Amino acid sequence: MSAYVPSCHRRQQILFPDTLDDHVTEDNPVRFLDAFVDSLDLRTLGFTHAEPKATGRPPYDPADLLKLYLYGYLNKVRSSRRLERECQRNIEVIWLLRKLAPDFKTIADFRKDNVGCIRPLFQALVEFCKGLHLLDSDIVAIDGSKFLAVNSKDRHFDQDKLRDKLKRIEEKVDRYLRELDENDAKEEGELTFPSHVPNLKEKIAQLKERQAKYEGYRERMARTGETELSLTDPDSRMMKCNDHLDLAYTGEIAVEAKNKLIVAYDVTNDAVDHHQLAPMAQRAREALGVERLRAIADKGFFDGEQIARCVEDGITPFVPEPEKAKGGGTRAGLSPEFHSDKFVYDPSTDTFLCPAGHRMILRSESTQPRRQRPEGVVLRRYATDSCRTCPHFMTRCTRNPRGRWMGRLDYAETVEAMRTRMSSPAGREIFDLRKSTVEHPFGTMKRGFDHGHLLMKGLRRVTGELGLTMVVYNLRRILSLVGSQALRDQLASRTRMSFG
Repeated sequence: MSAYVPSCHRRQQILFPDTLDDHVTEDNPVRFLDAFVDSLDLRTLGFTHAEPKATGRPPYDPADLLKLYLYGYLNKVRSSRRLERECQRNIEVIWLLRKLAPDFKTIADFRKDNVGCIRPLFQALVEFCKGLHLLDSDIVAIDGSKFLAVNSKDRHFDQDKLRDKLKRIEEKVDRYLRELDENDAKEEGELTFPSHVPNLKEKIAQLKERQAKYEGYRERMARTGETELSLTDPDSRMMKCNDHLDLAYTGEIAVEAKNKLIVAYDVTNDAVDHHQLAPMAQRAREALGVERLRAIADKGFFDGEQIARCVEDGITPFVPEPEKAKGGGTRAGLSPEFHSDKFVYDPSTDTFLCPAGHRMILRSESTQPRRQRPEGVVLRRYATDSCRTCPHFMTRCTRNPRGRWMGRLDYAETVEAMRTRMSSPAGREIFDLRKSTVEHPFGTMKRGFDHGHLLMKGLRRVTGELGLTMVVYNLRRILSLVGSQALRDQLASRTRMSFG
């Protein structure tokens, strides 16, 4: 008698063979993926081949390929070649695709050809979550994170980098030419080149060719006005990723505060978040279908113009003010007691009171252009004639021989109201929700889904790729909140979901 658990012989014939369905338990999440995709109207969402043609070779059902990608992203498998292997060996995938085994090119083309359908798919999932009453909060937290692009640093150039490379090439060419001249000056005998630099003429030709290529890059940047040039992925940009610089994109998300579900997302190639607060908050408000919304973000999103746009649209922002925005003394010789935030504005007299007790009155108005406001914003300048007689002039306050002046934009009152709101106990309590709401989704994406780096190139395709990750994050979240069987019961009671 064997001392181990007996196994079945591989060549043993079975009278009543197992079915595929027997290998997948009833509460397996893959069953919900199958039911969820089957509930979607892929034709309305715009997926290719959702309505097959009457002639020609039949394509794969886009529902099957979408199921494959959703399963793969849930299980850290994003490569088309790895997904092809999973179709042949993973029993859950074999069950999900009913033994279909598309090749990697078909799988990759599906993602490439349908990147524009991912946002409507995401919105359809958000509508499903609203039907489950999982998005009842009017508070969202907004944040951004960097995702590494498919572009090497060696294939990225800016003016400084090109200038340095051209300088090095010129120095090498000059050195090699001098060595050639020294060899030519020998009176007789066979020419011998220095052992450390063989084939000087070939190397000079290669350097000249590289020099012409870099000059072409400089001319292209001057012609187009670009400040950066990425050759592999033209839309990627150099950004600060943790403690180093790398080629990346910025993924922005808005997360509902109650159940931590992503309600809106976007992808940009801006290195900073200054211009993303209002657009992301507006997307979140539209997704939740509410009139009023409270939006939380960190100080990287602080921008007076963006805050004003939020308030105009019925969104109450909670964004801490960075020290630089407070007038943090970046100018040499400016003492802390004379930082800009120490100058008190009096709305009743439309004047500023400086820390030395002098009244600053309105001297001029001008319209300043802004990125988000083509009409510009009004800048009002205030100054006083008492600067030159003040003991702090040119010492602790300002080094400007014309004296100190203060500027006030037309949305200053909105920023001041938010500053007051942030300093209140209720405001601090709301802002404290930020870390527990919006930080962990990015951690789940980069660690749980292994999506810290991108596989696709170009802003449009990257937006679709990251959108698929956002969909999968929400799927995992609602599976945790509701459960696979309960979700399938909900889907069974609903008609096909679509998003126009």
